[in-house]
Amino acid sequence: MSTPIHRLHLVECPRDAWQGMHAFIPTGLKARYVQKLIETGFDTIDVGSFVSPRAVPQVSDTAKLLAAVSLEKSHSRLLAIVANLKGSELACEQEKISDVGYPFSLSETFQLKNTNASIGQSFRTVADIYALCQKKGKELVVYLSMGFGNPYGDPWTADTVFNWVEKLSALGIKNFSLADTVGLAKPDEISLVFEGIARIFPDLRVGAHFHSRPDAWLEKVSAAFDAGCRRFDGTISGFGGCPFAQDDLVGNIATENLVYFARKHKLAPNLNSAALEEAREIFRTQIAANK
Repeated sequence: MSTPIHRLHLVECPRDAWQGMHAFIPTGLKARYVQKLIETGFDTIDVGSFVSPRAVPQVSDTAKLLAAVSLEKSHSRLLAIVANLKGSELACEQEKISDVGYPFSLSETFQLKNTNASIGQSFRTVADIYALCQKKGKELVVYLSMGFGNPYGDPWTADTVFNWVEKLSALGIKNFSLADTVGLAKPDEISLVFEGIARIFPDLRVGAHFHSRPDAWLEKVSAAFDAGCRRFDGTISGFGGCPFAQDDLVGNIATENLVYFARKHKLAPNLNSAALEEAREIFRTQIAANK
């Protein structure tokens, strides 16, 4: 019998919010922000990336940021995104990083755009990264990008998701996050995919990383929740999102909305409200500097 889940697992994603900002945010300001998120008590914080500085210059200082924050008396897990084996080696060198995230696209076009590798090549890379994470004591989270379709016309069905989850989980991977990369997911598709995964792969931990217009967040989160999902990614104020969305309103799900949803369902994590408000103020400073 599975253990009952008494609260939602909330993942705060400053990296996702930062990466689209043009003006470089000083490392010290980022560190102040992340420290407040740690004090808030989020389960996981997506703090940065170990990718090419040319590709995403905004998070090129992730190692320096990590050196400037403290996890003392905190249960928060810190996650970093990587795009290749070299990036995972750098991430695994960081003692404060507990989780390594890899974006595995279900769209061949997007995988090439995002990691400069085909899906087949990326599958082999995931196998190598997983082996390294096992050796270094890190958890690998595979983000299934374009998990609900894509704007390129590449083939997608729910079976596409199931087939790749089967292949990836056969490597030993237990942690996945379904990413609605450009905000295409419809509630019925979300229900179909999450219900199917829960039925076919009951031992896997599968979260949701939704992008959405502000008026559509609830139907997406509700569909995933009703299908058994208990891990949700968000960003304060719903800032950020994919640059390929081509719609300024298609950002991340606002963390404030996820907290409201969790409280409504009596599954709210124990968050420090004062620290959260301070984090919001710091984040507003970062946004203002990028206008």
